[in-house]
Amino acid sequence: MARAIMIQGAGSNVGKSMLVAGIARALCQRGYTVAPFKPQNMSNNAAVTSDGGEIGRAQALQARACGLAPHTDMNPVLLKPETDVGAQVVVHGRRVATVKARDYGQMKATLLPAVLDSFHRLATGVDFVIIEGAGSPAEINLRDGDIANMGFAEAAHVPVVLIGDIDRGGVIAQLVGTHAVLPLADRDRIKAFAVNKFRGDVSLFKDGAKSIADMTGWADLGTIPWFADAHRLPAEDIMDIASSGDGHIKIVVPRLSRIANFDDLDPLASEPNVTIEIVEAGRPLPADADVILLPGTKSTIGDLAYLRAQGWDIDILGHVRRGGRVLGICGGYQMLGTWIDDPDGIEGTAGRVAGLGLLDVQTVMTGDKRLAEVSARDIATGAALNAYEIHIGRTTGVDCERAWLEVEGRPEGAQSRSGRVKGCYLHGLFASDSFRHNYLAAFGLDAPQGNFEAGVDDTLDALAKHIEAHLDLDTLIKLAEKV
Repeated sequence: MARAIMIQGAGSNVGKSMLVAGIARALCQRGYTVAPFKPQNMSNNAAVTSDGGEIGRAQALQARACGLAPHTDMNPVLLKPETDVGAQVVVHGRRVATVKARDYGQMKATLLPAVLDSFHRLATGVDFVIIEGAGSPAEINLRDGDIANMGFAEAAHVPVVLIGDIDRGGVIAQLVGTHAVLPLADRDRIKAFAVNKFRGDVSLFKDGAKSIADMTGWADLGTIPWFADAHRLPAEDIMDIASSGDGHIKIVVPRLSRIANFDDLDPLASEPNVTIEIVEAGRPLPADADVILLPGTKSTIGDLAYLRAQGWDIDILGHVRRGGRVLGICGGYQMLGTWIDDPDGIEGTAGRVAGLGLLDVQTVMTGDKRLAEVSARDIATGAALNAYEIHIGRTTGVDCERAWLEVEGRPEGAQSRSGRVKGCYLHGLFASDSFRHNYLAAFGLDAPQGNFEAGVDDTLDALAKHIEAHLDLDTLIKLAEKV
């Protein structure tokens, strides 16, 4: 029978996802079998699973930390924001509805049985399930029908460890304030706390940690220093992606409002000779870009309008006239075509909109979503790569006859006559070292040598060592309860 414990945060972005990955890897290194679990996630950065669905990318990284293939049971409910007030609801890896936030409040309680089914299936095959909460349990206005934090913990009978983020300041108020506002039953479910992201000498917070323990009655599991290599792990939130590097090649990425599956940037950012510049709304795209990379998006038509509102369409066209390169991935690929047609209003209002016109291709939005892990190759170099597809819409046209990739025997992608503008539906292609190195070599780089996938595993090992050194893992193991 598995034992389980839930890691919740006193706020968003306190480092829960990374801590769960580190705890999981550390437990695996001690000889336990472990599975990650997040009842409900909200993210447009998704991963395709071994059973043909999708989950939050953070849970895919946590699965990797456990030595497991990602599975839909690890994140049974995924919310993918499409507008400021609405989101796609994915249950067990498949889209079931698109709802407004106020309507989801009524819907979420009906999802608890599906969440518990996934949890118990996971628990049958491992020694430990490490559960990640979402947001903060202090949001007591969301407690009714909750499936993400205390509502799940109560239903599954699991204890909770609460994490505070000292880097933002006010960590004592975060943790003690959470204790103060929680109902008694929820407060008692929290057995311990830890403070994350400390910069400097952790002994300086000894009195602060004692104050928290005294005022809450919770056990102190430790103060965890800032993990300097966190940037080497795939980020879950676009807010964690920042411009990086000062290398020979500049890749410019406009930050779209519904940017999705931006893990395509991580391998490129790992290369020492590459500069990734994320351009915020209201700023022009820099004229010295070598490549403008249009990333995936959860709302292609909406983000195309957003791109035009920033004047980025003008910047992109000027970049191409100067001989620059453009690469569109998934939604970014669709934007590069002559038009996008959404006859059924899948993304909003039904109708056709003009694309950027840089590729002679056209896209029709369809209700069926393509979810697949694929093996592919670069036609020009023969470089093999593994990737994944996660998109709606079908793209056809003259420039598809100049496909530059091959996926399991079929052509994929399109390119302009000059070859300077390319697009495809494949996410994750830059994680393949040979493909990435060949792509960068076209800019005159001397044979890059990075091994991205090995670097991720090395960083997970370093994170586990960090957790062992600074978190009282023995006490955490004792606090975990059988489920």
